Amino acid sequence: MLQTISITVSGKVQGVYYRQSTKETAITLGITGQVKNLTNGSVYIIASGTKEQLDNLVEWCHQGPPKAQVTNLEVEKLPSQPFGKFSIQRF
Repeated sequence: MLQTISITVSGKVQGVYYRQSTKETAITLGITGQVKNLTNGSVYIIASGTKEQLDNLVEWCHQGPPKAQVTNLEVEKLPSQPFGKFSIQRF
């Protein structure tokens, strides 16, 4: 069953390829959605997939790419949203 969540990742997560790494991880996991930088320095992810796929993404987000330093993760369930692919949103 398709579920959608949002993940807000705080810490040193901009300028360390967090968005690109999230996209690559999401595609590998079979997740659709989008990721973008926020003006406050956080990264915001909306992801749709099965509970197992999303659990795996959340687990990955706690660490992120090698140069990231994640200090906080906020996960929220959203109404199910279909996405055609996983993309990086730019300002």
